[in-house]
Amino acid sequence: MRRFYKFSQAVINLFWRVLFFLTLFFAVTSPNIILGDNNTFGTSTTMLTTGLVIGLVAVAVGIYAYPRFRAWLYRIFITERLRTGIILLLMVLVGQLFFVYFVHPNSGFDSGMLLHTATDPTSVTDPDITSYFSLNQNNMPIMLFMHWISTTFNQTTWEFFDFVTLFFVDLSAVFNLVSVWVVKKKALGAAMYIHVGWLAVFPSIIMPYTDAWGLPLVSFYLLCYFVMRKSSIHSLIRAAAANGFGISVMLTYFMKPSSIIPVIAIVIIEVLMAMANHKHLHLEALFIAFAMVLFIGRSGYETYQYVNHKVENQTYIQIDKSRGIPAIHFMAMGVYGQGGYSWWQAVEMTFLPTKKQKTDYSVMMLKKRLKQLGPVGYLKFLVMKQRNNTADGTFGWLKEGHFFLENQKPNNKGITNKLKNFIYLYGRHIADFRFAAQLWWITLLTIIALGFGPEQRVIQILKVAMIGGFAFLLLFEGGRSRYIIQYLPCLLLLATISFDRAVANVNRLLNWYKTKLAAAIAADAVGHD
Repeated sequence: MRRFYKFSQAVINLFWRVLFFLTLFFAVTSPNIILGDNNTFGTSTTMLTTGLVIGLVAVAVGIYAYPRFRAWLYRIFITERLRTGIILLLMVLVGQLFFVYFVHPNSGFDSGMLLHTATDPTSVTDPDITSYFSLNQNNMPIMLFMHWISTTFNQTTWEFFDFVTLFFVDLSAVFNLVSVWVVKKKALGAAMYIHVGWLAVFPSIIMPYTDAWGLPLVSFYLLCYFVMRKSSIHSLIRAAAANGFGISVMLTYFMKPSSIIPVIAIVIIEVLMAMANHKHLHLEALFIAFAMVLFIGRSGYETYQYVNHKVENQTYIQIDKSRGIPAIHFMAMGVYGQGGYSWWQAVEMTFLPTKKQKTDYSVMMLKKRLKQLGPVGYLKFLVMKQRNNTADGTFGWLKEGHFFLENQKPNNKGITNKLKNFIYLYGRHIADFRFAAQLWWITLLTIIALGFGPEQRVIQILKVAMIGGFAFLLLFEGGRSRYIIQYLPCLLLLATISFDRAVANVNRLLNWYKTKLAAAIAADAVGHD
């Protein structure tokens, strides 16, 4: 058993290193991080980005050259890290509220379809809308949830739903911070800084869709798992966490099925750890584990039954369930072009009347493309697709068709337009936003890359979750990094827990360099003598 455990860990580490190295490499070489004129996008950074870079360089020089300045920063950001982190989080929250209050444009693509249908009861008789939901039945739960929110609060505006999205995103951040408090309390300061960076460059708070709305569910079931695994926590709280885990996993399944991949990672690592340590398992531990599984199973089953009943028996919109798109369609789309959405295949799905015909067509398209690529070509395609799936630190911002339903070239008059210039396609500061978001993304990935060291259960779970996420996006529809948003809780927690290791590893490398440098200087001095 021990030998199998070591082999499985070696396989996990191999896949992790290959996939994560590609992600980091493509992030570092992304056109988003170009300073000045950018021929890829036809844009250019402004003095804002130049000032940011100069400021970062000035801080780095100050830390190196001025001990008093270094001591001041150490006191502010290390000694008082919890206080500083809370202040920065509050500042970001104020900035988010300010941003959403002034910028809440109507969106196109799926987000616009969902919100329009949920808030306008007359739209449900539109043939285009009924056709959309007949084909994309996976979007029914979130649309019905949006409709419930709209009727409960008597609100139909994009501004209101953007604030709801902001609430869900920040709730995810809160759950992540509580998870860090449970797993590794001393890393709470680093967790705050990492989350401040993320929230400061995450404009998806104005995009009400499954990407952002699913975040708190993923964060919550991870938190519930960490609480369940903490033996020092009272048994009643752990039992409540088990129920919460079952409920949130099922809600995640209805919100965005691919977001339950971290649950599969938890099961894999728990089984492997149990196999490796089966001789040391006590009867009490087995009883507690069995009880937790029962709580999870019961709460998950009840939640599934309740939500499924609501969705299956809803009367808000009439759809033709026989027209649903099969999963194989998304695999077929995922091997063409950039590995993402394929317009002509999507159109074909609307014309083929039965699910069997849709399936047969998608299988044919998949086989045709794989035969065309061949083994080597498919491998090259997967490498390219990994870049498309993960390199972009803006998470596919503006990459969807009809992203906003208004003029994409704002003027510079008024607060609203000044803010829109940072996030609109032809905005004056769109390159500044891309640079800042990419800089944060590279920083996050670098922390994870440098945080190598002894294997830990939590770290291995998060790594396996990301391997699963990467693999899913490689096999199914991907092509832009918007789909990586659903796995952000895993990456944020992985970076946080790895932060101390990363700092220790960097210090070890610096000390090694200083030792070698001192030895070289001493040898040179002896040679001159």
